[in-house]
Amino acid sequence: MKKKLLWWVLSLALAAHGAVLDAAAPLPPELKPEQQEAQAAHLAAELLSRYHYKAVPVDDVLSVKIFDKYLKSLDPEKLFFIQSDVDQLSAFRSLLGQALLKEDLAIPFTMFNLYEQRAAQRLIYARSLLKQGFDFQQSESYSFSREKQAWAQSDAQLGDVWRKRVKNDWLRLKLAGKADAAIVEVLDKRYEHILKRIHQIKSSDAFQTYMNAYTMAIEPHTNYMGPRAAEDFNISMRLSLVGIGAVLSEVDEYTTIRELVPGGPASLSGELKVGDRILGVAQNADGVMADIMGWRLDDSVALIRGAADSVVRLDVLPAEAGPDAKHKEISLVRKKISLQEQAAKSSVQTVTQGDRAHRIGVISLPSFYEDFAARQSGAADYKSATRDIAKLLAEFKKDGIDGVLIDLRNNGGGSLVEAVELSGLFIGKGPVVQQRNASGDISVERDVRASVVWDGPVGILINRGSASASEIFAAAMQDYGRALIIGEPSFGKGTVQTMIDLDRVAKNDQSKFGQLKMTIAQFFRINGGTTQLRGVLPDIAFPSATDAADFGESSFDNALPWVQIKPADYAPVGNLNGVLPALLTLHDTRVKADKDFQFLQEDIAEVKRQREKNLISLNEAERRTERDAQEARQAARETHAQGAKAGLPLKSPSQAQRDDGLQANERTLGKELAAEKARKDAKDVLLLEAVQILRDEIFVMKTGVSLATRTQAEPVLAPN
Repeated sequence: MKKKLLWWVLSLALAAHGAVLDAAAPLPPELKPEQQEAQAAHLAAELLSRYHYKAVPVDDVLSVKIFDKYLKSLDPEKLFFIQSDVDQLSAFRSLLGQALLKEDLAIPFTMFNLYEQRAAQRLIYARSLLKQGFDFQQSESYSFSREKQAWAQSDAQLGDVWRKRVKNDWLRLKLAGKADAAIVEVLDKRYEHILKRIHQIKSSDAFQTYMNAYTMAIEPHTNYMGPRAAEDFNISMRLSLVGIGAVLSEVDEYTTIRELVPGGPASLSGELKVGDRILGVAQNADGVMADIMGWRLDDSVALIRGAADSVVRLDVLPAEAGPDAKHKEISLVRKKISLQEQAAKSSVQTVTQGDRAHRIGVISLPSFYEDFAARQSGAADYKSATRDIAKLLAEFKKDGIDGVLIDLRNNGGGSLVEAVELSGLFIGKGPVVQQRNASGDISVERDVRASVVWDGPVGILINRGSASASEIFAAAMQDYGRALIIGEPSFGKGTVQTMIDLDRVAKNDQSKFGQLKMTIAQFFRINGGTTQLRGVLPDIAFPSATDAADFGESSFDNALPWVQIKPADYAPVGNLNGVLPALLTLHDTRVKADKDFQFLQEDIAEVKRQREKNLISLNEAERRTERDAQEARQAARETHAQGAKAGLPLKSPSQAQRDDGLQANERTLGKELAAEKARKDAKDVLLLEAVQILRDEIFVMKTGVSLATRTQAEPVLAPN
């Protein structure tokens, strides 16, 4: 009773504080937890406190950690709450854990409702600032990252932060050449749009935020996914869904067709094209048309998806038509859509030196995907990263490719089974990774493949975004001496998760509880070490703009420690140590003469400098000077690129078009797609250098030519 009274008193106090800030502010609707959410929370807590690799009881100590995670997830940049808000909310610090077990989510929802209220008030204040304009002759600056700063002590102090934030938004548009009236229109529309999205937040959003604060308070890689998020995860793993075959985006509150999937119902109909806007959706031949103008994109997508062979009707405003033009209604039959754009892809790079040429096959793997359900059901054609890569390797072999580079940059992982089986394509039978469960029992995951699919030279390109299954694969290939690892130290995630369907556990007939991604083990390399915290260290390191304190396993305050166990019983199949010194020397010599690589290093140094400085000038003259200097550097680079044989623009931060001050959904779809294409087509300096390194390995291993002879003439690289 006492705790309920505390919650009630605090609710009144917090609401009163908000009224003082802006009495006229229209507040978002109050969110209330659904019964099934409280039940799902309780069930998740029971499972996690018993079966998690790092099982933690739901007590006051954990509750404090949940509070800290929850507060940070609501306001990571300290833009909405002030110190007095935090002080009052701190009365809940020891109560958030009990909310799980007692199936009473009133307190976490009170916190979330306050967040919504404060966010709305700050946005309303931001819109009010547009009426007065700004003085850009003043000498002041804006701190663009506030995560590590103290909470504002008052509304006035936080108001000044928002004044500078809006001033910076205005200045960016001003530098892009927009007139004041146009700037006001753009920014007012932007802030209004964010306000609308705040009003569209649902109880399921609040619940998922709270639940992930709980799960991540235990350990960083345990997560809760509501029914819709769980379905999206399953789609990403099986690389297929049932729908119309259209990639959708939000443009000016319209659900807009961004891309048509070849062979999908939308493409085959001939009645839809990129840029068409979907205003309404109806089910079957006689269903009522629902107006989706202004809806959240995920809600629109959910309505358009459905069962295979069912009919969906769309109310469409053609791309070239004005807002008041005639609509057209289109009926489509939903089909299974294969997401080939997210599957493994191949390309070939040719490196020529004198009269010698080597062709390097490049495989880009975005994730270790696998259709779990199809595999378990015995389907012969289930989707699998390993199967797709095996086909690409067979094509490389047929075409006489000399070496293979596997690009795992930003591959966050996926199926452990796929990581093991992919390793088998290169090493054959043998142990790949060790696992230790919560009881301390150690098992060895091995591939049982009878023969190697690719026995030629292999390189693996990684960066800080390469995690989990990527690290298992890269580590095994390194330990076996099978591949040269190139790039940055990887993420450092050395834990294994399993998916738990809460509805299946509760024996629910319908999907309403969601799923848990729960850590159940820690994985270890076959050499006995682990990638936990330290990641996979490359044999040849590339420069990195990533700060390990901000991104990667080492950025988490509750990550599992690095430990070591006994090595598995395995025999290396190769040894690259003998050629590594020569490869490093060749790499260093080449990049010192490579202007593009030097430009990239300059950009990385500038990114680090700006991050450490954490300040941006709000003086127009200073900003124009900075912009002019940057554009002069870029002009010099483009002159260099035009003189180079590749003739391609450099893929680096400074390569982007002049800052237009707009957000993605504020640009025309045509401009956004053109910018996306330019990014894809830009010269990938790091990948091309990795190709050169692999070519060096092939040349040195095959010819045994001395290092002095080898460096007399630099190779020329060109894509096929």
